[in-house]
Amino acid sequence: MNPPLLVAPLLAAVISMACVWLLTRAARALPADIPNRRSLHSRPVPRAGGYALWSGFLPAALLSQPAFPGGLAGWLPGFLALACVSAFDDVREVRVVPRLAVHGVAALWSASFLAFGGTGGLHTPSALASSIVIALVLAWSSNLYNFMDGNDGLAASMGAIGFTAYGLASLNGHAASPEPMHWPQSTAAFFALAAAILPFLAVNAPRASMFLGDVGAVPLGFLAAAFGVAGTFHGTWPAWFPLLVFLPFIADATLTLAARVWRRERVWEGHKDHFYQRLHQLGAGHGGTLAIYVVAMLGTSATALACLSAHQAAGWWSLAAWIAVVCVSFAVIDYHWRKKTTKKTEIPAPS
Repeated sequence: MNPPLLVAPLLAAVISMACVWLLTRAARALPADIPNRRSLHSRPVPRAGGYALWSGFLPAALLSQPAFPGGLAGWLPGFLALACVSAFDDVREVRVVPRLAVHGVAALWSASFLAFGGTGGLHTPSALASSIVIALVLAWSSNLYNFMDGNDGLAASMGAIGFTAYGLASLNGHAASPEPMHWPQSTAAFFALAAAILPFLAVNAPRASMFLGDVGAVPLGFLAAAFGVAGTFHGTWPAWFPLLVFLPFIADATLTLAARVWRRERVWEGHKDHFYQRLHQLGAGHGGTLAIYVVAMLGTSATALACLSAHQAAGWWSLAAWIAVVCVSFAVIDYHWRKKTTKKTEIPAPS
């Protein structure tokens, strides 16, 4: 086996573990998430877990050099821009417009490499349109992870499962990659990111003593989409694969945003309308909500890997079937939520 396939994940895990230990000892000096009416927790929790992830992952990524158009130049500048603005946002809130502007520029940077192969030229109108669509996907995924970081262990588990699935898929012998010599390194990078998440997950699982923070959640969502699209372009997996792997979280965030737009609410403001937040408030709590979403993510990831290995033509049908399952599950949550809120607003009859 290629040595980096073993060395990179081990390096990431060791560095991340050391960083988590240091962060827990310095917890009082770290930026904290203060409970408010939109929170699912009742005490201040440090928002710095992302530093542990990236301290472990970046050296491993430099060692393994994951396949991406343009190499490191294709994804690393956008990643660093998101990490910097998110780190500042954790300490002192950045206004919506400049924050989203950085998200957009970072997404466009990497999207241009994906659409144009890193050559920098606008070849065709279709390539330009593709870069815009890809940029929207990258920007949305970046914010998706941030939306899903409200329940203990949720975003971290999503990352660990998702990038493990990416690593296993990149090892798949049925993948017809035009650059097969690069994919052992990509496998190492995916496993390294999953390994870097695990030490943080130990302190993020219920009852959490540390959160990812924007510095962890936003770049993590960016990498999930960037490497997912890159794998599609390299022929490592079909387009349905990353969608199916991350479906429970994509669906939750996307349907929630669509509902808020429909109700003409301010979508950039914090809220507790996500299905996972409602499930939590219905009595599942941090542990129950985490267990349900982990089971869902394991199910979609296992289905995606099975289809990739055995019958790729079934991938889109499997995605459609899982979309139906997720939508029914969300409908059940919504039904019980409406029932609960209706009872709260009922006015007792006069005695």
